[in-house]
Amino acid sequence: MKVLLRNPRRELEMEGPMRVHRLIERLSLNRESVLVIRGDTLVTGDALLEDSDCVEIRPVISGGGLF
Repeated sequence: MKVLLRNPRRELEMEGPMRVHRLIERLSLNRESVLVIRGDTLVTGDALLEDSDCVEIRPVISGGGLF
């Protein structure tokens, strides 16, 4: 599968099928700090990714404002 990582931007090829939580583990990422998107859909940790999938992994960004 094609994996697009953000921050820093890079592209990887990984063999599927594999679950999202396993992909995050193999990439040594903190699963609470990233979002995994397949197409236009946010996928959960137990979703099965196929070899033909293209996924994007984005960092979670949070913030707030002062009132």
